[in-house]
Amino acid sequence: MARSIDPLVVGRVVGDVIDMFVPSVDLAVQYTSRQVSNGCQMKPSATALAPNIEVADHNADNVNLFTLIMTDPDAPSPSEPSMREWVHWYVPSSLKPHNDQTAAGKEIVPYMGPRPPIGIHRYIFVLFKQPCGPLIVCPPSTRNNFNTRNFAAEHGLGLPVAATYFNAQKEPGNRRR
Repeated sequence: MARSIDPLVVGRVVGDVIDMFVPSVDLAVQYTSRQVSNGCQMKPSATALAPNIEVADHNADNVNLFTLIMTDPDAPSPSEPSMREWVHWYVPSSLKPHNDQTAAGKEIVPYMGPRPPIGIHRYIFVLFKQPCGPLIVCPPSTRNNFNTRNFAAEHGLGLPVAATYFNAQKEPGNRRR
């Protein structure tokens, strides 16, 4: 649950998806038995089910609500991301500090595990602190061409309070001869 932003800059998360920010909460993303750390490699098969999410806000009184967004800025191909960003998960009004999963929120865009068709894709979790009360938002009409920056601006979310990402690529299939 490191709060360093350097890996996000090196991995071009800052720039491609979000603007520079100062992390103010700890975000832990855990798939089964493996925790996501910035830039780690994960297999799509190991990320098929929604991860466990934990938020630790040491300055809060446990009444803050957060919005979680997971996107792929490399869809369909890192060299030609014409569908940037593909939204994989969107859960507003969720993740009260020290609670597991998304108990306080309802998935607006249900979790979709990574399915990179070609190349190495970045899968980014961005956490925003909501200004006040529940966030009422309609789901996007499509998953492609979502824009985290614009979404945050349109809904008064400001800059992220935490972010992390992992890389994944298509797994080789079993070939029979």
